[in-house]
Formats: sequence, C-alpha cells, structure tokens
Amino acid sequence: MGTMISNELADDVAIVTGSGVNTGSVIAMRLAASGAAVVVNYRRAEKGANDTVEKIRSAGGRAIAVRADVTRQDEVNSMVAQAISTFGLPSVLINNANVRSYRPIMDITIEEWRQTLGPTLDGTFFCVQACVPHMRKRGRGTIVNVGGGSGHSGRPQRCHVAAAKAGLAGMTGSLAAELAPDDITVNCIVPGKIDIRPPGNGRTTLISHTPLGRAGEMDEIAALVEFLCTSKCRYMTGQMLHVNGGAYVTIA
Repeated sequence: MGTMISNELADDVAIVTGSGVNTGSVIAMRLAASGAAVVVNYRRAEKGANDTVEKIRSAGGRAIAVRADVTRQDEVNSMVAQAISTFGLPSVLINNANVRSYRPIMDITIEEWRQTLGPTLDGTFFCVQACVPHMRKRGRGTIVNVGGGSGHSGRPQRCHVAAAKAGLAGMTGSLAAELAPDDITVNCIVPGKIDIRPPGNGRTTLISHTPLGRAGEMDEIAALVEFLCTSKCRYMTGQMLHVNGGAYVTIA
C-alpha cells in the first residue's frame, strides 16, 4: 500500500462491503491511503480482511475488520454501529459484496438464485438504510455500487447475475434522485474483465477481447471509487460508469 499519500478523505468514515480480498480489498486500501477511516467488511475471508487492515495500519491508516453477512439486516446494523463507535458517523458506503457464477438457466437452483441476488440487492438495501440517516446528519454522503457488465448486455449462463446487477442499476438511479437533496451522491461502477491475480514473478498481462487489448487492474477500479468520494466529484450522481477497456460502449 505504501505510505499515506493524501488527506483528501481525512474527514470520511468509509464502509466497504466484501473487502477482505480482491478488488474490495484494493478499494479499502486506496480509500485509507487518501485518509479515510475504513471498515473492512467480510463474511468468510477473515484472513484476507485482517491482512488488509494490517496493511492499512502499517502505512499509517485507520481501519478495522468487521464480519457481517450483508444479507442479514441485524448484522448490517451491528456493523454500522461498530463503525460509529470506532470512527464516527459513516459518510462513504461502497456496496461491493457479491456472489457470481456461470450456470445454464435450467441448472440454477432456487438456493443459488437467492444466494446471488441476496448480497447485491438485499445487501445494498440494508446497508443504504443503515447508513443514510447518518449521512444526513453529516450533511453529505457518497454511495458507490459495484455492478457488473452482465446486467447491461446479454451474457449466456449469467441470468441470475444479470438480474442482480440490473436490479442494482435500477436502485442506483432511484436512490440518486431521492437522496440528491441531502447531498448524497449515488453512482454505479460497472467493471469489465479485471485481473485479480496479485502482482508477482511470472505475472503477465491478461489479454482480453477489448479494444485496449488487456484486462483491467483492480487499482483502476479503486482509483475511480476514490475519485467519486472526493470533493472534486459532487455533481455526478445516478450514473453507470463502465470500466471495461471499450468492450461495452454506450452512446446515448
């Protein structure tokens, strides 16, 4: 993570769901590097969450790991209460927790359907309800939802994932319109193919069928999240921000 590089978010308390591993972890570290106090949420990735917190703290940042299943409203409320008791009222919410898989439509069980929609839709709903009253008290807030390309274009064997991510897009627009008078922005980042392999010996660029000819890096998503949370980006709300190397281009 390196050393602290900015105080841009020094007054912010951020909750990042599903941030024990992969892109969520990188987002948490990026926000902490900009000065935010960060709640690293996880459900199963306890070691990853603790490692993320250790990296943040060793670089001079502030963070705690909090286990909570975002599909359980009581656990979400407890997580937010812990954030408040440790750091203060939350001003940033990153809804990153999700479950994804490839499955032919006739093979999707009702359990898998619910397990896929739950973290994305129920989780976002519960986290927003838990955080918005505190953002209103602070007089501002930033909500960033992490979507998926399958919610915007037809993808085989992704019906359940597409339903979750398309629902998240709809939630983003409605929340943005409703919360705008409270100076709470709500946007959705839609990543394309992202290389989640850690940097190291033997790592090569993952070639993707995109105009840019490569997959994205986790930090490229995290950098956009950071920008959305800063004072430089208070006029953008309700938007789908596609980060996919040109693989999916919308013109409207």
